[in-house]
Amino acid sequence: MDRALSLMTAFHEGDNALTLAQIAERTGMYKSTILRLCESLERHGYLQRLDGVGYRLGPAPTRLASLYQRAFRVADVVVPMLHELVRRSGESASFYVREGDVRVCLHRVDSPRPIRDHVREGDHLPLERGAAGRVLLAFGGEPGEVYTRIRRRYVATTHGERDRETAAVAAPVFQTGQALVGALSVSGPVYRFRSTTAPRIAALVLGAAADLTAKLGGDRRPFEERIRRRARTA
Repeated sequence: MDRALSLMTAFHEGDNALTLAQIAERTGMYKSTILRLCESLERHGYLQRLDGVGYRLGPAPTRLASLYQRAFRVADVVVPMLHELVRRSGESASFYVREGDVRVCLHRVDSPRPIRDHVREGDHLPLERGAAGRVLLAFGGEPGEVYTRIRRRYVATTHGERDRETAAVAAPVFQTGQALVGALSVSGPVYRFRSTTAPRIAALVLGAAADLTAKLGGDRRPFEERIRRRARTA
C-alpha cells in the first residue's frame, strides 16, 4: 500500500503522463515493481496506461477528491442540523450520499435512547432498500411508480425495508442549480414510527432538508410547497 501511494505521488501538477523511466526516477523503485503496482492501480481506475507513452492518472482520484470536497463543504451545516433533528425527533439522524450502486453514511448523530438502529459513518448500505436509498434513486432519475411518488412528495418513508425492525423517513438535499447533494434521514425502531408519529417526523425532515438546501445555495421553495400541502391534509 505504501509503495502504491508513493507511486501515485510521483505525478505532479502539470503532468499529463509519465513514462516508466520518469516514474522510476521520481520514486526510486525498480521498473519491475512499478509495472506490478501499475497493473493493480490500473484495474482499480487510479491509473490509465497510454500506448507507447506511459501512464496518466485515471478517474478514481478525481472521484475521491469530489467526495472529499463535497463532504468538506457540507459538514459544517449538515452536522448541526443532524443534532437538531435528533433533539426534536428523539431518533437518530443521518446524511447519505450515493457512491455507485450503494449509499454511504457520510454523517451520523445517534439517538440518546438506548434502543435505536445502528449505523456508523462510512457504512455502505443498499440503494434499493431504505428511505434514504430510495430518495437518492428517485432524484437520480430512477424510473418507476414508487420513485415518481417520491419525486412528487419530496419525502420517502419505509418500515422494515432494509431491516425489519427499523423505520426511516428521508428527504433530498440540493445545492446550487438544484444538483442533488445527498439524502437527509431520521431512523429508529419501527414501533416508534406509528401512523401518528411518522407524519410529524416527515415534516421535521422536510423542513431540515429545505434549510440545508438553502444554505448550500439551492431553492427551498419546492420543499415549502410540499410542507404546506401536508399541513392542509393533516
